[in-house]
Amino acid sequence: MKKIYLDYNATTPVDPRVLEAMMPYFRDGFGNPSSIHSFGMRGKGALDRAREQVAALINASPREIVFTSGGSESNNYAVKGVAFADVRKRGNHLVTTCVEHESVLEAFRSLERSGFRVTYLGVDASGIIDLDELRDSISDETILVSCIFANNETGTVMPIAGIARIVKEKGAIFHTDAVQAAGKIPIDTDEIPADLMTLSAHKFYGPKGAGALYVREGINKRVRLKPLIHGGGQERGSRSGTENVPAIAGMGMASEISLRERKEDELRIRPLRDRLWERFSCDIRGIRLNGDIDRLLFNTLNVFIGGVSGDSLSMALDLEGIALSTGSACSEGKVDPSHVLMAMGLSREESSSSVRFSLGRFTGDGEIDAAAGIVPRAVDRIREARGGSSRAL
Repeated sequence: MKKIYLDYNATTPVDPRVLEAMMPYFRDGFGNPSSIHSFGMRGKGALDRAREQVAALINASPREIVFTSGGSESNNYAVKGVAFADVRKRGNHLVTTCVEHESVLEAFRSLERSGFRVTYLGVDASGIIDLDELRDSISDETILVSCIFANNETGTVMPIAGIARIVKEKGAIFHTDAVQAAGKIPIDTDEIPADLMTLSAHKFYGPKGAGALYVREGINKRVRLKPLIHGGGQERGSRSGTENVPAIAGMGMASEISLRERKEDELRIRPLRDRLWERFSCDIRGIRLNGDIDRLLFNTLNVFIGGVSGDSLSMALDLEGIALSTGSACSEGKVDPSHVLMAMGLSREESSSSVRFSLGRFTGDGEIDAAAGIVPRAVDRIREARGGSSRAL
């Protein structure tokens, strides 16, 4: 049975070209990049090259890139690093949204337990925040605003440039979690005045275990981020610990490929995504898109299917060789329904009857056609087992 992977928002397969770029640093290039001998210099050279490649992906300076272990660490470093820096003397108010990734929400919740005040902005039925509400939420005591760039569950893309400009006008520091956006959406830090931006390699065909935080040059004049990890002072004192050279080299190559091939990927994947949605719309009664198709990442569909448990459908399709998701990969297995979908106005039952299909670089036409036939049949079987009918919805 041929496997069909439609869960690219959870993680992507490593591009073979990325793996090839990583392999030398598992072999002869194993040196510690902090060592001054030739072995170490080779490792340091790999870091320098990767820093240039990652910076180019978002039109930044290499000096503005801090390597981390992934998106969750970068998000925690951004949020807690600002909160516990000297800027706290200005105030203790923070602003974020109800649809952030759990690594952001949990960071803010932990800060609330430490005495910070947090405002959580709601979203409309499309998953977009109200810019007037954002503007009104920022006071003289607001030190940080954090807003996701593209939602990992629904694919909704926020008007991030406009959000960033509002925050900057108000004088607060702005962070965006761009984990799902990087490699899919053109990102230019000259046009998006974010102070901090989170990236993760395994979302754009790089390896797990490598991420980065973009720290705009000059921000240290306003705030010196408080490090999460103390030790040898690697990453110019921002993040101690011996760098994961093979993974970082892979992130660099993944960034270079994404920058070069992003548009080509979109032109091929968007029609596949749209074809899948068209087939589902025709063949599955009671199906509804969660979000606005014109505001979604080109690879993502999050859909509600009436009378079908998302978990049941996910398991049934796995037996058919199709991998999809019922929400965030970090939240799989939780009993609670999606906080993102509920923030968009779905009920608990509707949220629990929703699934996400996400396509990627290696998704083929034949896989989409196969999935378009298998999914409706699986839906019918589940409804019949519950005593319902797909025709009645």
